[in-house]
Formats: sequence, C-alpha cells, structure tokens
Amino acid sequence: MLDIKEIQEIIPHRYPMLLLDRVEELEPGKRVVAIKNVTINEQFFQGHFPVEPVMPGVLMIEALAQAGAVAILSMEEFKGKIAYFAGINKAKFRKKVVPGDTLKLEVEITKLKGSAGVGKGVAYVEGKKAVEAELMFMIG
Repeated sequence: MLDIKEIQEIIPHRYPMLLLDRVEELEPGKRVVAIKNVTINEQFFQGHFPVEPVMPGVLMIEALAQAGAVAILSMEEFKGKIAYFAGINKAKFRKKVVPGDTLKLEVEITKLKGSAGVGKGVAYVEGKKAVEAELMFMIG
C-alpha cells in the first residue's frame, strides 16, 4: 500500500490536482487499485454545483489516469518520467459521485509498447460502477 507521499514520489501531480489518496494494490506495468475519498472540501465543489455538489466526470477520468500513471511510472524504466494523456475512448458515466463517496479506481494496463500504452479503467462507489474508460498515454 502507498500513501500520498509515496504516490508523489512516482507521479508529479500535487494539490489541488492530485486525485489519489492511497494505492491499495500495485503490479508495476500491469494493474493498480487506488482510492480517492471525495470530500466537500474539494475546490471544484464551489462551482459544480453549489446547490447539488457533483464530482465532474472529467475529474473522475483524471483520477483513473493518475492511478494508471502510478502503474506505469512505478516501472524501473519509467521512473522520473511523466505520463501524458494521448486519448480517451469508450468513456461512460454510470453514477454521480458526491461528497462522502469513496472512489475505488481500478486500472489494468492492456497494451504497452515503447513509450505508449493503453489502460482500461473502472471506478466504483460502494461496488457500483461510477465511470469506465479506455485511456491512452505517452511517456515523456
């Protein structure tokens, strides 16, 4: 298990853009399971939406991407690098995410060739799918 400090040793994201609280499982280059505790203190809730706070879908996708980046950048050959988005396919939003929810982020790296790859990500809240997407990335 990795805490925030250990996550920050792998990926360059920092507050307010770091969207992972801990990593529960990690197989470098293969898969990762991470957690994001969604709290009312998140900056984006000030404007999305003041009457009914809902986590923006693009930030749920970003959280999945950060989890995938941990899986890739924890590989010896990619340590100290940055994983950049190269594309998003098949994104589906299944459940709204609100303050108090815990996002369980699961990403499986399905293809890795040179400095490019693909991952399949699914985020759950209480065992129910909240979002899923295919994420493409480049290592720079």
